[in-house]
Amino acid sequence: MANVLIVKAHPLTEEDSKTIMILDAFIEAHQTYHPEDTIEILDLYSTDIPEIDADLLLGWKKLSQGGDYEELSFDQQEKIRLFNEYTEQFLASEKIVIANALWNLNIPTRLKAWFDTVNVAGKTFRYSAEGPVGLITDKKVLHIQSSGGTYHGEDFSAQYVKGIIHFIGITDFSTVYSEGADYDPSKRTIIIEAAKEKAAEIAKNF
Repeated sequence: MANVLIVKAHPLTEEDSKTIMILDAFIEAHQTYHPEDTIEILDLYSTDIPEIDADLLLGWKKLSQGGDYEELSFDQQEKIRLFNEYTEQFLASEKIVIANALWNLNIPTRLKAWFDTVNVAGKTFRYSAEGPVGLITDKKVLHIQSSGGTYHGEDFSAQYVKGIIHFIGITDFSTVYSEGADYDPSKRTIIIEAAKEKAAEIAKNF
């Protein structure tokens, strides 16, 4: 039995999103192959994800200097509380699925804000004399991404996700890239179905 965290970084449903079509195919297959697992869906577009701003930076600074949490402003307390909750949610999950579309060669801004909550010094990586060292070695990650063009996973978004995941120590990393559906609309159905099949196949051993 494992906790599966689904990070849904797309505001649309499967009716309008290739990404969510593929994600839903994975979830359906995973529930079939691993009915004992617990799935939690984190919808970044219906959730308050705190961005690193002045409240967080100044709040962290006060705490690092020995200040009490109760001495922080209400906004600082609330943002730090939420930030820490997302960090703990990630740490409590053995399997993580990240699903997003490629927008302007990058990840959605809300996904970037979420990544900030899981890329935390002292919790998911530490500094050493030889450089940063990832601390997360007991999790597996699947990255699902759709794009209108074809980049073979070499776009900034795919490389960013892969880079952060490896940075914090995770090496069990799988990908489903659905590419080119807008570049060649005549192949849209074939491209999407191939990605759905790959996602379902990965679900067997995920």
